[in-house]
Amino acid sequence: MYYIAHRLFSAHDRALGALIARQLAKKAGPESVFLPFCDTDEEDLVAPVKGRRLFELDRERLQTLTGMIAVLHGPSLDDGVCMEIGYAAALNVPVVVVTTDFQTYSADEYSPHWAFPDPLIETITHRVIRVDRLGAPELADPPDRFTAFAARNQTQIETAAAMSVEAILELAANNCPTPATARAEAGTAFLEPSPHIRCPEALLDTLHAAHRSVTIAIRHQAPDPFTAAHADWATALRAEVLVADVSGPETPPGGAVLIGAAAALRRRIAAYLPTAVITHAPGREPNWRNLMIQYAVGTRVCDADSLARWLAS
Repeated sequence: MYYIAHRLFSAHDRALGALIARQLAKKAGPESVFLPFCDTDEEDLVAPVKGRRLFELDRERLQTLTGMIAVLHGPSLDDGVCMEIGYAAALNVPVVVVTTDFQTYSADEYSPHWAFPDPLIETITHRVIRVDRLGAPELADPPDRFTAFAARNQTQIETAAAMSVEAILELAANNCPTPATARAEAGTAFLEPSPHIRCPEALLDTLHAAHRSVTIAIRHQAPDPFTAAHADWATALRAEVLVADVSGPETPPGGAVLIGAAAALRRRIAAYLPTAVITHAPGREPNWRNLMIQYAVGTRVCDADSLARWLAS
């Protein structure tokens, strides 16, 4: 089963996911491709707790994957897609990430550049397909400049889709997923702070008070972020408990990746989110975060006291 992970909340992102799925289905067979929103019948699905049901349907596919193509664009990465990437990567499933973003990212003006705002994504995925230039002009006599521009964008998108399909088929043919081998070490916890704000000291104190060996993610301040990202990933996979600061408009991408990995490995997960904007969608219960994040975590904690109660439960 090939899984196409993409942002669901705009028509053009869903259309791009469908384009990739269609191209992949031509080569791998339509029954071997799973396209969220489409194959969960999200718009018309009726369920008592619709968001949770959608999460369960997606998770069923995530547990039986041959490969994943994930679409990530721009500086604000979709946290649901990042969660799905982490889930697949923790299970040793080949992941190809496709982007048409023409920006690169770095910790400062002089440090190495990354394809995405968090170097963890490049660390754990098998290949990044980066098509950051418009396609060559193909219309000999376009009716206007906007038609010509739209055509060059369409060519870029089709190129990105074709390259990602070829990449995942190649990887899947040469790299059969093997069962995850990371085992939890008793009494360990991994704290993933937000890259944007200082982690509350009270959270760290609470984890230590629970008599746990606590590791804090280091890649956001490390002089060599890629090496540090490898260390963060390896340590997080062995942790018995993950506490991730998910503050912001969306869960920071690295936090979302680690939540997905911890969910795949059946670890205990707490999301620290003191304040939230609630989202609403037709037929769905109100959600305090992307449903792939909300239902992957064991609890949402708002302060050190609520974290302490959860750890003791």
